[in-house]
Order: sequence, then structure tokens, then C-alpha cells
Amino acid sequence: MGKDIRVRFAPSPTGDLHVGNIRTALFDWAFARHTGGTFIFRIEDTDKERVTDEYIQRAIDTLKWLGLNWDEGPEVGGPNGPYLQSERLNIYKEWADKFLASGAAYHCYCSSEELEAERERQRAANVAPGYGGTCRNLSAEQIEKFKAEGRKPVLRMRMDDGATTFVDEIRGEVSFDHKYVPDFVLMRADGSPLYTLAVAVDDVLMKVTHVLRGEDLLSSTPRQIQVYKAMGLKPDQYPTFAHLPFVMGQDNAKLSKRNGEVSIAWYREQGYLPEAICNYLALLGWSPGDDKEDISMQELIDLFEVHDVHSSPARFDMKKLEAINGDKIRALSAEEFLNRALPFLKEAEVITGTNEEISLVKQALPIIQERIVKLGEIPAMLKFLFVDELVIDSESKEKIKDDLSKDVLKRALEVLEPLGTWSHDSIESALRAALIEDMGLKPRIAFGAVRIAATGSHISPPLFESMELLGKDASISRIKAAISL
Repeated sequence: MGKDIRVRFAPSPTGDLHVGNIRTALFDWAFARHTGGTFIFRIEDTDKERVTDEYIQRAIDTLKWLGLNWDEGPEVGGPNGPYLQSERLNIYKEWADKFLASGAAYHCYCSSEELEAERERQRAANVAPGYGGTCRNLSAEQIEKFKAEGRKPVLRMRMDDGATTFVDEIRGEVSFDHKYVPDFVLMRADGSPLYTLAVAVDDVLMKVTHVLRGEDLLSSTPRQIQVYKAMGLKPDQYPTFAHLPFVMGQDNAKLSKRNGEVSIAWYREQGYLPEAICNYLALLGWSPGDDKEDISMQELIDLFEVHDVHSSPARFDMKKLEAINGDKIRALSAEEFLNRALPFLKEAEVITGTNEEISLVKQALPIIQERIVKLGEIPAMLKFLFVDELVIDSESKEKIKDDLSKDVLKRALEVLEPLGTWSHDSIESALRAALIEDMGLKPRIAFGAVRIAATGSHISPPLFESMELLGKDASISRIKAAISL
């Protein structure tokens, strides 16, 4: 394989791109980069009611954020554009007219009521549903009669007798008997193209050599091949197909909010790193071998082979994604971690971005980097450092209302107020001596009340480092306020 390899990612963005879309894009991109080929990004937007400019832009932004750069497509251009199908309608019309003229396609005047009645008869007879070919060989008189009635025809492709057999790079030889692949619509009555016409024409004109796409599109392959034939292609000129396995939830159902959020935008908002998402999605149906799970984008490029993709469904495991994301966060340099954290802190209005605030964030981040699995956890972890009036959450407040907690806080105050050096070491030394050695308390009891008083929650970054960052005055003030609750 070499530079002649051309693959495309061609979503129809009717919303945010989802896990399945991005896994397909990732494999397309990795295959192109591995082979030194070309990665084409094409937008299927002929359904203008559902595919909006906003969704198209979000798809573009998502691929950019993930680092899946394309060689031809929106914002990049290329020799085979345009790359939005809505800008290629004249091309589809031209090919539809050629198919009609050659006899490869024909006008079908059947009404929706007639087609539904035909399906009802097929269901009653327990035969495979599909168009029966009513308009396949209409006479000139019949056509004139339908026109006189004001019927607007669709354009149907004439399927050959026999079967379509092809080799799928993942599934091996696949065959479809044409008795289960009836004549199909290429153009609607309003002249707009259907998917099977547009995708096949585009793949041919954009010189696509390999089609990596979801398993749900496997059954459309014989239709695409029929369009290739009508365009004059020989079998050795068809693209090579590879149909990727479904991505399922842990309960073996289709991925949904119940078993793993579908939208990639949601993962971005939650604070998953793009490299973690790509790492994890690469493992859904493919493996680099040796039980290796931590892979970089360069390693994916180096190792990815289409024939190594499994045919069985892949299962999405949120806990594994979280683990990978946590590992990627811990691997960030201090500067990288700061740059990733700041947008989340600003979005949550924890900070405005002053130099003083950023300086404090820099000091605080090292104490939480080992403890978080998502960037979205950072604002809640660090908010206590940036508020004048600390609000203790209701659950935590209940934990420090008992007499023992009050005694702990009073004793903590007694030993912290005289401290001359305010460091995490001196704070820890004073509190351990007073609360564990003198009062005989277990660490969880001893430090729990102090944690809540200082940070506002029983879940926080390491206590002593947090109090050092908070400063002596604020720490003492908060403990006093907690005692008076």
C-alpha cells in the first residue's frame, strides 16, 4: 500500500457526532496515516431539514479537537470538491440522467399508497418486502397516462438478476442474493438524491479506494456496487469495503444515555481529553496486541491494520474510559495541565483569569492531578480557594453538628492559631499531635471535621496542602465559622 490509498469519513450530522461516528473517523484517519494515504472529510447534508449549518460546524470542530486532521474537505479544499453534498446536486442529476438514458434506471410512478398496499400483500404472503418492479417495463402509453394523472416519478435503479459477492476486509466474503435487494430509489420525485446514489457517485469521483464504515451500512453495499456498474466501473475498480462492528453498551444494547453517553460533545464538556477518547475508541474492535491499552496517536498510526479489526460487536465500558482518561491526565506536564484546567475553571466562574488567580491555580493543581479522572472535576475541587464566604454543602454540614466534631474543631483551633510557620508539614504535625495522639481519634474522624470546615465539603484535595494554599487567616476564620454552626 502507498500514497494511492484514499479513505473518507462522510457523516450526515443531524446532531453532535457520536461514539460510533468518531470510532469510524478514527479508523479511517489511522488507516490513511498508516498507509501514507489521503483522508477525505465529506459532509452528507442533502437532508437540509435535519442537517444544519450549526451541526456541520460542530462536526468540523469535533474532528479538529480530536486531532483528526483531514487532507481534503471543508476548510481545506482539494481537487475533488465540493465536499458538501448539497453543493454537488448538479453532479448527481447528471449521473441520474445518464442512468435513465442507458436503461440502468427507470421512472417509477407508483404512489405511496400503492407501495404500502404492495408491502401489506407481501407481509400477508410472508415474503421478503420490497419493490416488485411494477414500473420496470412501462409502455409509452402507460407513462403518458401517469403523467396525465399528474404523478411525479421517482428514479429507480434496475437491479440485475443473481447476486452481489464481495470481499469485506473484516468479514471475509459476503454475498447478497438480489431477490432480497429490490430495485431501489436513486432520486426522489422532487429531484433530490438519496444516499445510495450520492455516496456511490462521490466515492467514484473522489477516487476513494477503501470504504471503512459501520456494520449498519453493510446491506447497502450491493446497491452501491450496482451504481458503480452503471457508472462503467469494473469489479477491480470498486473500492474495498470494511464494515466496522457495532459499539454496544455493557448490557449488549445499543449505546444510549443509560449505558454510556453517545455524544462526543458530552465527553468534551465533562473533561475527557481528546487523546484519551481516541485511545479508548481505538480499542473498540481493534487491539494493538500484547494487552496494551495505553497508546498514543503515533502508536495508533504505526500499528493500525484494517484486517486486525474484529467482526464481533465492541462493548463500551465507561469505567475503562475513565481509567484511561485519568492516566492521560496524570501524564500531562504541569503547563499542559494548567492550560487544560483553566477553561473549565473559567466556564464554571470559579476564576476570572487574573494573574493572581492563575498563580494560585498553578500551586493547587499538583495536589489534585493524581486524584481526578476528568477535567470537569477541577472546579468543584478548587472552588474553596476562590470564595470569600465559604458555603458548606448540606450533606457535609450535617457531619459537623455533633459534639465530637465541635470538640475536634476547637482543639484544632487551639493548636493552629499559635503556628508561626504555615506549611502543610507544620499543619499536619500540629493536627496529628492534637487530634490523634492527644484525643486518640482515628484520622478519618480527626481530620474529617477540619476538612469540611476548611473546604466546605467532606470530599476535597489533600487537607494539609489545601490549608497551606488557603492561608492561615482564611483557615482559622473558616474553622471558627464552622464551630458556630
